[in-house]
Amino acid sequence: MLSNVPPAVLLASSDSALIDDLLRRLTGLDLRVETARDSESALAAMGLMQRLAQAQTQAQHQGIVLLDVRLPGMSSGRLLATMHEHGVHKRCAIALIAEQVSDEWIARLREGVIDDIVPRHADAATWQTHLSTMQRGHALCRELEQLREASALEVQHDPITGTFTRDTLLTILFRETDRVQRLHGALGVVVMDIDDFGHWNRQLGQDTSDQLLREVARRTGRSLRSYDVLGRLGKDEFLMALPGCSVINAVELTERLRMDVFGGSFWVKTAHKEIVEVRLSACFGIATSRGRSPVVVVREAEQTVEHAKQMGPDSIRCAGDSPAFVESGPRRASLFTEADALVR
Repeated sequence: MLSNVPPAVLLASSDSALIDDLLRRLTGLDLRVETARDSESALAAMGLMQRLAQAQTQAQHQGIVLLDVRLPGMSSGRLLATMHEHGVHKRCAIALIAEQVSDEWIARLREGVIDDIVPRHADAATWQTHLSTMQRGHALCRELEQLREASALEVQHDPITGTFTRDTLLTILFRETDRVQRLHGALGVVVMDIDDFGHWNRQLGQDTSDQLLREVARRTGRSLRSYDVLGRLGKDEFLMALPGCSVINAVELTERLRMDVFGGSFWVKTAHKEIVEVRLSACFGIATSRGRSPVVVVREAEQTVEHAKQMGPDSIRCAGDSPAFVESGPRRASLFTEADALVR
């Protein structure tokens, strides 16, 4: 049974002689070793090993799993496949103990499923070399993987506001559209364009304008549901994807955004370290998916917000509405019948 301290090494083998020999060699290298004598015990121990390691204050803790190729389940590849499915390799370096290096195990090594193959009758010096090399190699691979994940995250998010980029928004919308088509649900799309933002850019400078954009994004995100999606379409344009949201719900949301995001002042610091007050407003264009291509829906929402801007600052427009449709929020919502909301 594993203790509350993650083991340095988990040895999985049904060979008592091998276990006794390796326990002597590995403990001689000041390594704490736990053993498992069958595949099920090995998997259970690996899972606990990962959970304990993740709970440690040292996030870089790394365990080592040694698998005897004679262990039941190894020859069929089932054990390695299950380990891969459970993500064992993300936390632990994995080595096989084998009499000879077969083509099958070389293939697993090249695929990155395992980190090393150690001779069955290796001496203490050989074990020390293999363990040290394996740990360094595994740590380097994990570091590279983390860098790739961080790079992917940067590509997905706008560097100024932290919201999703246009390309990422479209990817998410394609996924949500597929769900709409399968479940016949609703999906609202709202484009928000800040009124006359170029004026503030010229007046305050790029850095201060970026502060404004970040605060707009922060306030908007705070007003959305946890499963709504917010992204930046252009310099002063944001898009909100609203799963399960009908056109009337979308209108009500935009009314709330006009108050929650733009109802109060924005206080920003200029390049001269002065704190200035800025009042902003925005126009909104609303479209609904109806299972159509996200490219078409986004384009429709963008065209709709352009029509809203023609009606003046602080306007809301739904796709297909009359240009004269500029009344207050309650009257705006009341113009949609329940049947009209369903077809939208």
